[in-house]
Amino acid sequence: MGGATMSKPTELYACLYVKEFPAQALLRLRPELHEKPCVIMEGDPPFEVVCSLNTKARLLGLRHGMTRVEVDTFVGPIVLARSLLIEKATKAVLLECAGAFSPRMEECAKTTAFLCVMDVAGTQNLFGPPEMLAKNIRQRIRSLGLSGQVTVSGNFHAAVCLAKGLTRSVLQVVPRGEEAAALSSLPLTTLDLMESQAETFALWGIHTLGMLAALPERELIARMGQEGKRLRQQARGELPHLFQPIDIPFVLEERAELDFSLEDLESLLFGLSVMLEQLIFRAKARIVALASVTITLHLDGGDLHSRTVRPAQPTNDKQLWLKLLHLDLEAHPPHAAILTVVLHAEPGNTSKMQLGLFSPQLPEPGRLDVTLARIAALVGEGNVGQAVLDDTHTPEGFHVEPFQVSSAMSEPAASEGHVCLRKLRPPQPMSVLLASGRPQSFFFRNQRCMVERAYGPWLKGGEWWNESIWGHEQWDLIARAQDNALLFCSVARDLMQDQWQVVALYD
Repeated sequence: MGGATMSKPTELYACLYVKEFPAQALLRLRPELHEKPCVIMEGDPPFEVVCSLNTKARLLGLRHGMTRVEVDTFVGPIVLARSLLIEKATKAVLLECAGAFSPRMEECAKTTAFLCVMDVAGTQNLFGPPEMLAKNIRQRIRSLGLSGQVTVSGNFHAAVCLAKGLTRSVLQVVPRGEEAAALSSLPLTTLDLMESQAETFALWGIHTLGMLAALPERELIARMGQEGKRLRQQARGELPHLFQPIDIPFVLEERAELDFSLEDLESLLFGLSVMLEQLIFRAKARIVALASVTITLHLDGGDLHSRTVRPAQPTNDKQLWLKLLHLDLEAHPPHAAILTVVLHAEPGNTSKMQLGLFSPQLPEPGRLDVTLARIAALVGEGNVGQAVLDDTHTPEGFHVEPFQVSSAMSEPAASEGHVCLRKLRPPQPMSVLLASGRPQSFFFRNQRCMVERAYGPWLKGGEWWNESIWGHEQWDLIARAQDNALLFCSVARDLMQDQWQVVALYD
């Protein structure tokens, strides 16, 4: 009994079939065209032909293979050129979506359709029975702006034939052992017959898979060879298959090609909203957030305009991304009209922070990002952030780095005394009276100040290998002005020219 149980087949395949793939790929990010008849043309003018169309165009009477002249005789259809780049990007999105249900997947190349088969054996504990799995796959595909057929069967070829033979976007799960009955009513075109084979079956009066499956095997092999046996097994749902899985890279990218050149940034934001919505949906499916978004604009003339936006923390807030992209493009607008838009995102971990019961609510990082973007538009992109000291002794030896928001609350540091140094830009000249080589008094801002304490001098320079820059010394002085006010300042002396300057004041 145990041996009989172990010998039972365990294969289970889910097939995803997307018809009219060129049309669906182009219209996925263009919701304004979903209710209009659209046809996709391929070929060089004037020999263009219809390679794909949507349901509205089919109801209007348009068909595959029509020329541009024939299409122009209809009223209302929108004609679009086929884009292989958009189809490639959409295919990557579909494979990524299917990969969320199974790590083993095989893609079957088709000219104007997308077809992939997932090995879903053993996924019942994750996604439930096959019916629920097929429903979840179809819902995920619809969320991507596409529609397709989903079939589940214990035979690879049976699942493929069922998906190709369905006329509507429905679900179909075939119990094990009932493949032949489910395939019997499908036409022979689901088998991808060669022209000679199709003519032979037409002469014999064979039009469905059920009629092909009913033919005697020996007589069929005698007339068509082993290829006839293979077709008969496929029609009966008995043909074995060697599964060949592929690797699926996770790339968050969306691409949109415009019908005409675009110069208005406000109109561009409408398309970016749809593209960002898809990127965020795909990121959430992997339980990640968008850490950075790079927008690449293909401009009229062949130039590229690329900008990268990176907030303080990864986020899936679409409105925040739209605002940051808008501010960045306003500060760095493209110099020509836009023809193609590409959004590429890098994933990051979602931010999580555990607050105490009585802890105050922290400010939202998104508000900081928008504020910094607005300040950068005023003062310059590289002038906003936190100052970080460089490994040097040169004046102004620091650089500005972007603000970093910690993902976890850190322990408050012990309170220490800090002094604020306010640098004067530019430094203000002063005259100094020395006594024994040390400052005794000086004139600054039309007041005479008597030095009470002087700390220094320190040679001020930079890299040890450069000898010419050690010509400055620096003093920290505590002086009392004529109005009895104390002045804490940092002064510098140019030893070469014997000039004194006040470079900073201590608050």
